[in-house]
Amino acid sequence: MECKVSENKKECNCTYEPCPRKGICCECIAYHRDQGELPACYFTAEYEKSYDRSIASFIKMRERR
Repeated sequence: MECKVSENKKECNCTYEPCPRKGICCECIAYHRDQGELPACYFTAEYEKSYDRSIASFIKMRERR
């Protein structure tokens, strides 16, 4: 299967601009999994801006809904 980087970038909400994985979802997920984190696409815009990709941050965000 071919990666659709340009299409993925249109939907990607990650604001970390120097990220080399932007639009390459399989690499992004693997990277954050290895770090014990979740990728930006799991977070709302408000939480994503903090760059706190921790699972604890995700749970806190979900509890506020």
